[in-house]
Amino acid sequence: MGERKYDLEDRFVDYTCRMIDVVEALPNTRAGNYMAGQLIRSCHSPSFNYGEAQGAESRNDFIHKMGIILKEMKECRTALKIIIKKQLIIPKEKLESIFKETEELIAIIGKSISTAQKNKEK
Repeated sequence: MGERKYDLEDRFVDYTCRMIDVVEALPNTRAGNYMAGQLIRSCHSPSFNYGEAQGAESRNDFIHKMGIILKEMKECRTALKIIIKKQLIIPKEKLESIFKETEELIAIIGKSISTAQKNKEK
């Protein structure tokens, strides 16, 4: 059986594209526009920084770049929570899968950082 190679970079690119759809669905209000501006920056950062992390010059550089990704992913999660709570996109069920993906990517990056830190100590 030919298994599909798991590529985290592709997953980040897909995530960014899906988050762009969320941004485009926000209302054209002061709050919606503010959230859109904040989210458009934070949702692109993980994709770009993951590429940089792959070319890290050292383990410390890798850990630092992955930390930036984690920070931006957590910002996306907070923005999604606000969008859901303020019902800026309804029904909120439209955001369930992207919120789940956000949580999964946070867990993956957090574990990668933890593993890299443990390996650094060896």
